[in-house]
Order: sequence, then C-alpha cells, then structure tokens
Amino acid sequence: MNKVKSVLLAAALATFNPAQAAAPVAKIQAMLAKPPIMCGRFDQTKQLAGMKKPLASNGRFCVVAGKGVLWRTLQPFPSTLRLTRDEIVNYQGDRVAMRLDAKTEPTVRMINNVLFSLLSGDLGQLETLFEVDGTVDATSWNVALKARQAALEKAIGTIKLDGGAYVKNIVMSEAGGDKTSIVFSAIQTGESAMTKEEAALF
Repeated sequence: MNKVKSVLLAAALATFNPAQAAAPVAKIQAMLAKPPIMCGRFDQTKQLAGMKKPLASNGRFCVVAGKGVLWRTLQPFPSTLRLTRDEIVNYQGDRVAMRLDAKTEPTVRMINNVLFSLLSGDLGQLETLFEVDGTVDATSWNVALKARQAALEKAIGTIKLDGGAYVKNIVMSEAGGDKTSIVFSAIQTGESAMTKEEAALF
C-alpha cells in the first residue's frame, strides 16, 4: 500500500497546479503548462531504510484532465495503475490485480483528494493539507510541501519538487527513513501523446 500511495502522490504532483496560492506558488502557477493531456517517461529510485541498494523502476505516465492518471511501470516488470476519482485499479497485463474503492478506503480517499485538488487547482484543499515553501527564478522553481495532518505526513512524509513549465523532479522523504526520487522526462502533450492502448484504459 505504501508503494501505491507514493506512486499516487507522485503522479498527482506531476501535474502540480497551485493556482492562486501565496508567492512563490502564484509565480510557479504562471510558469506551468496546463495541457489537457500530458504523457512522458518517469524514472523512479526508492531507497529503503536499512538497505544499501536502491530499488529502481521506470515507465510511462499520462495525466488526462477530468479523467485521471495512468502510471505504467515497464521495468523491472510491467504493471499499470489507473487512478480516477472513485477508484484505483492495478492491472497485471489484462488482469485486474487490485481494486481500491475511494468510498470505503480512507487512505485512498485522502490521497485522491490530494490528487484531484492538485489537478483542479483547488487551493482551499491544498493549503489545508500542506504548508508550502519555495523559490522561483526566471526559468525554474522549487517547492517543499509539508503535510499539516499527522496521518498524511505519516503516509507520505515531506515532499520536494522542482521544474519549469513541467515538474522535473520529485523527492519524497517518509518518516520511517525511506526516500523516493522520481525524474520526469520526454514530456508530450495533446491527443497524440497517448497511445491507443493507454487511451483505452480510461
């Protein structure tokens, strides 16, 4: 479940859209592109407390406004997560390996609230959940998010992210010492950014 939560939040933050928050977030908002469809590559490294060798994975992600997020791990083994407002579904090939209903699973509901508040720029929700701090220059920015709620902080820890027109890097440091770093690249936008296979999953 921790892996799922990390992936969910990472996917959410890939579309970080903090409209109207206090500076520097308002300046960052002005820099960020807000395409209706965005896909790209992710490279994730998870360093577990007490383990010397980090766990590495990579794949593709797609964010579709009004629909949700697709997070397709390609290496070290194929796996797909589809996030919508009502549920989270994990596919192993064509088989549904896990389905979490946001109506009955409190953690899923909490993470999905974060996801969709970010996607919609609902800062009332965002500022309720996070303390936001950061810096901005002409072409780039960085932000640190600290959860206000103990349960959310326990689930995801603290988050740092940076970018320009798009989020480039996310680092999540959990209270237990685990640390997840995600690098986004090869960003594409528009209908052609998403494959037919990916579009069929929404």
